[in-house]
Amino acid sequence: MKEFVVIHDYLVSEAVVGDWEGEEEHVAENLNEIYHTLYDYAEEDIEPEILNQLLALVWEHWIGQEALAEIESEDISDWCLHVLQNREQYLEN
Repeated sequence: MKEFVVIHDYLVSEAVVGDWEGEEEHVAENLNEIYHTLYDYAEEDIEPEILNQLLALVWEHWIGQEALAEIESEDISDWCLHVLQNREQYLEN
C-alpha cells in the first residue's frame, strides 16, 4: 500500500533547507536520500498513514542536525532500517 504515498511530496530543494554555510545543495541531497531510502525499505503493505508519519519524521529529526551535511549512505541506510524496525517507538512520541 505504500504506492499510495507520493514520495515527491517530501523531497526538498536547497532553497528550503536553510543556511548551511554553502552546503545547502549537499544537505538537500542527503535529506532526499534519506526520504528515498526510508520509502524503498518500507514493506509494500505498510499502511500509508504510518509511512507518511515516518517520512515526516525525517525532517523533524534531521533538519537541525549538523551531521546531515556529512552523513554517508551507509549511515542513512542504518538509520532508515532502525526507524522501520522500531517504528512504534518513533510513532508514540
